Amino acid sequence: MDVDLDARTVRVRVAFMERSSGGLVLGPPKSKAGRATVGIPQSIIPILREHMDTYVKDEPGSLMFPGAKGGPIRRSGFNSRTRWVDVVSDMCLPGLHFHDLRHTGNMLAAESGAGLKDLMARMGHDNVRAAMIYQHAVRGADEAIANAIDRQLAARDDDEGDEAAGALVLAG
Repeated sequence: MDVDLDARTVRVRVAFMERSSGGLVLGPPKSKAGRATVGIPQSIIPILREHMDTYVKDEPGSLMFPGAKGGPIRRSGFNSRTRWVDVVSDMCLPGLHFHDLRHTGNMLAAESGAGLKDLMARMGHDNVRAAMIYQHAVRGADEAIANAIDRQLAARDDDEGDEAAGALVLAG
């Protein structure tokens, strides 16, 4: 994954897969559609910039969300490494799972009015059935999606605060 905060994009090229043996393998995403360049809403750029300045090494190939020793975070260590339970409690969102953030981001994207094809590209879906859960999409609309999410977050920030709203989109 390549993050370009100036261009406001995330480029997904590879993913870590956890093997049943416990090992991690870096390879292509699960589907061709998983390889994508996705727009980042302007409203979360400052949060990402602060995160990168604090936690991400200034070296090629550095991870955006490194584990304790600088490697990838394993699924089994996610809750303790990220203090997920504490964060969810602080946000007064009991029962919120990390994957729910992807669903929320996809719902916000669908509310932008984008067509089905663009939503599929943004979500990394290669089948219509999965993307239909969230609705509509149109090619070239990814920047419009990011801008629409910005507008929604700005409206919600007045009620919820910057950190909670930014966290909801980050995983989208």
